[in-house]
Amino acid sequence: MIGLLCPGQGSQFVGMGRELAEAYPLARQVFEEADEAIGFGLSRLCWDGPEEELTLTVNAQPAILVHTVAVWRVLVAEREIRPAVAAGHSLGEFSAHVAAGTFAFADAVRVVRRRGELMYESGTRRPGTMAAVLGLDDATAESVCRDASDAAGVVVPANYNAPGQLVISGDVEAVRRAEELARAAGAKRVIPLNVSGAFHSPLMEVAVDGLRSALEDVPLSEPAFPVVSNVTAEPVADAALARSLLVRQLTSPVRWVESVRRMRAHGVERFIEIGPGNVLTGLLRRIDRDAAGVALGTSQEVENFLREGG
Repeated sequence: MIGLLCPGQGSQFVGMGRELAEAYPLARQVFEEADEAIGFGLSRLCWDGPEEELTLTVNAQPAILVHTVAVWRVLVAEREIRPAVAAGHSLGEFSAHVAAGTFAFADAVRVVRRRGELMYESGTRRPGTMAAVLGLDDATAESVCRDASDAAGVVVPANYNAPGQLVISGDVEAVRRAEELARAAGAKRVIPLNVSGAFHSPLMEVAVDGLRSALEDVPLSEPAFPVVSNVTAEPVADAALARSLLVRQLTSPVRWVESVRRMRAHGVERFIEIGPGNVLTGLLRRIDRDAAGVALGTSQEVENFLREGG
């Protein structure tokens, strides 16, 4: 069985999708559809930058979704890839739902761009930050967050990315306290992240109503295959439940380790990461060394995959 993986924010880079669009007219069409859907030259920004503009949350999120869907459409057209289940990391969960047919592509691009706006606005209204903590088990990292939180500020686990690799998120001072406590608890490294807000934390609560409204304005269909929710780490095959969980995702941690293990329990033997970069394939190796994975984002990677028979 094949499991589909869709990357999240941070995977963007200047030039993303350019050669894919040059090699496959179908991929170019995806970028053109996105430009038309949001009335903005997103394809030009993906291909030519500037980097500081592409990295903005409001641009990076739709850019990654578009590149991911472009790869997906090429694979379906060339090989009729049929995954048993899919998952996406944060933003990538929206991409996974496009692949599953839950969203129409144009609707997803608009919703995701709005999501980026709301998340950025949340960061300006209540500034927060994030940090990667390496070398602590989950229970210790969770304890660190509890000890660093107080009435003036909160910090919580935001991304359970791999064993010993967790991201924390919250008010700036609380995150700084947690960084020091994590080092004292034996963390190998603590890396402050350059982000515009405290994603997947209670600080994103101010964005919830806006995202709920945006999702209620678009029709959703039953997924053609289940998409594992970041919130519950369980496969979702119901459109209404998907809508609800995508809203809850804003303030909930990304349970990526559990999600990958759930896909393995579902019978997935091979994972295909589609879109920019190979972050999720790298995490896969740390979560389950016996799981096979391949990253497909460039035209060469796609061509090699198709030539080898998928």
